[in-house]
Amino acid sequence: MPDPSSAPRRRRTRPDPEGGLLGGLDLGGTKIQAVIVDTERSVLGQVRQPTPQDGPAAVAAAMVEVLKEAAEQARVQPSQLVGVGVGSPGSVDPDGTVSHARNLHDWDGPFPLGPTLSQALGTRVEVGNDVEAAVLGEFHLGAGRPYRSLLGVWWGTGVGGGLVLNGQVWRGRGSAGEIGHTVVRRGGARCTCGRRGCLEAYAGRAAMTERAWRESRRGRSTQLFDLAAKEGRQAPTSGTWARALAHRDPLATRLLRRAVRNLGAGIASAVNLLDVEAVVIGGGLGTRFGQAWADRIAAAMQPHLFVPERPPAVLTTGLGDLGGAIGATLLVAAPPAS
Repeated sequence: MPDPSSAPRRRRTRPDPEGGLLGGLDLGGTKIQAVIVDTERSVLGQVRQPTPQDGPAAVAAAMVEVLKEAAEQARVQPSQLVGVGVGSPGSVDPDGTVSHARNLHDWDGPFPLGPTLSQALGTRVEVGNDVEAAVLGEFHLGAGRPYRSLLGVWWGTGVGGGLVLNGQVWRGRGSAGEIGHTVVRRGGARCTCGRRGCLEAYAGRAAMTERAWRESRRGRSTQLFDLAAKEGRQAPTSGTWARALAHRDPLATRLLRRAVRNLGAGIASAVNLLDVEAVVIGGGLGTRFGQAWADRIAAAMQPHLFVPERPPAVLTTGLGDLGGAIGATLLVAAPPAS
């Protein structure tokens, strides 16, 4: 694997033309993360809360409250912020309307998330795809800084992706990077999108949890659901899966290994198409499991690479759990010079 420390680090020199404090919101299937940062992306306030399961209006209301709490920590009013960037699952229109956010309950049709938040917060709001925002953060501020091209793979409730090609985020017509919905097994397991054989149907935490539940009902032993109940959770989180793995839970271990095999095949196929320099693994599971499991994914990619002697660097996020929210702030302002 290439040594990322040997790659020349590029100097990002775009100054922030506006100054002031920025807000960032990362909307996920299980959590909403808010941050308030200054122009150097130092975190001045942060709040995390579970994502409501009552549809888009309830989610938007919760996002407003989480951002207000983070702003209170930073001793600023939301209306005083330069702007708020939002990373959301699904397809995002230029006006901030979000649709097909299938990892969120009852959110398939369009909802004007950007305008709703802007009116409630009293400041400019820019909405982008959640993984795109996180990858933007990694490119400018995190693990992707040495590279001109990278693929971000966010392994969590689902499997999302984002692309930077020749130094520019590639959005396609609005939904580029959906690696979770590339087919790894024709006619395979049914995905949350309604299709069969998608990578997300094998590696997304929601799909793995559903598979674990079905197998437990058939008598397969697992601690996953007992651990989740002890945590007061209705379903296993990334942390629950990590604890089950630490307990050498056989079912959790088998399903995670299956996920890694499929991630390897899917990511390698994307690398064969795009020939990116680096792959950054993030998301709840990717961040929780760290570089050791990123290395396992890299090993699973190897048999599928067209040029196996020149694999991309496979790295975990440099910004960690706050990466999505910090990256979202780049939707409203330039990254700091470095």
